[in-house]
Amino acid sequence: MVMGAAGSKLEKALGDQFPEGERYFGLENFGNTCYCNSVLQALYFCVPFREQLLEYYAKNKCGDADENLLTSLADLFSQISSQKKKTGVIAPKRFVQKVRKQNELFRSYMHQDAHEFLNFLLNELVDILEKESDTAKTSPEASSIQKAANGVYHTKANGIRKEPLVTWVHKMFQGILTNETRCLRCETVTARDETFLDLSLDIEQNTSITSCLKNFSSTETLNAEDKFFCDKCCSLQEAQKRMKIKKPPSILVIHLKRFKYIEQLGRLKKLSYRVVFPLELKLSNTTDNSDLEYSLVAVVVHLGSGPNHGHYVSFVKSHNHWLYFDDENVETIDESVLQTFFGSAQEYSNNTDHGYILFYENFGGSS
Repeated sequence: MVMGAAGSKLEKALGDQFPEGERYFGLENFGNTCYCNSVLQALYFCVPFREQLLEYYAKNKCGDADENLLTSLADLFSQISSQKKKTGVIAPKRFVQKVRKQNELFRSYMHQDAHEFLNFLLNELVDILEKESDTAKTSPEASSIQKAANGVYHTKANGIRKEPLVTWVHKMFQGILTNETRCLRCETVTARDETFLDLSLDIEQNTSITSCLKNFSSTETLNAEDKFFCDKCCSLQEAQKRMKIKKPPSILVIHLKRFKYIEQLGRLKKLSYRVVFPLELKLSNTTDNSDLEYSLVAVVVHLGSGPNHGHYVSFVKSHNHWLYFDDENVETIDESVLQTFFGSAQEYSNNTDHGYILFYENFGGSS
């Protein structure tokens, strides 16, 4: 285990403010695995998630369970948290091997997408926990699992929704969206719920997370060839549609859609738009719980001008300090540095470092 000058520098920087019992370890890069390292650091500093994973590790380490993605992640988090030294570098080799074995997408040494990895990881953890629960209490009622774009829910064979199994991953990250469609002829509202583990938001130039969320929940009119089939009118009718956050999660993960497919180019282009992300976020206008308050705990940043090359780093908040994790390197930073990752107000700019995935935690506001 190398301590390295960076480690001692970090300890010097924090001095007697170094949080009791906390560990700040960089992660070794195994050939373009920064997408994985940056997400792992963000998740490690989502403290409720870390605590739950360490608890899971403590309960399961004696078993001869086959190693899966959940056990190897729990093992990695346990390795970090139980280090004798406060700082240093750890090689997440077994975990990365498991990811590559599990999903061919991550097998190549190409630049990967951190958001795709996060989505894959959370869904995989949910699947493993659900299988464990099913094994623990084999239910005669077989349920088919449907993967929604942003989460998982269960349906019975006859299509009636049954209460999904709520794992601890769900309890932290899962929210519920309601898709409401109002027929403009008979005023009947049809509502459809869907779950999400993260929210993917379209972005525009010179905007903020709050206005992206407002756009996400704005009302859209369905007319002309987009008319809606109203069951009550038994015909196609003009309608109004809106998406609302019915139940916000306790950890809100927001993914900014910075990579957009451009028809004329025939490829993905990175949008360097300036999108302001606040340290404190209120979910007004998008949910019934408008007084719900969130605090920013981590940001995964994409550095680089395009989707197929570049680098990922993360910034995390820990015990009122902000830290910068770039693979093996860990440093303290000033909170104000985060503003440099909002993006650029100019179309062509040298600034290619942008906030990509934001982790907000609800600290006990009304939910």
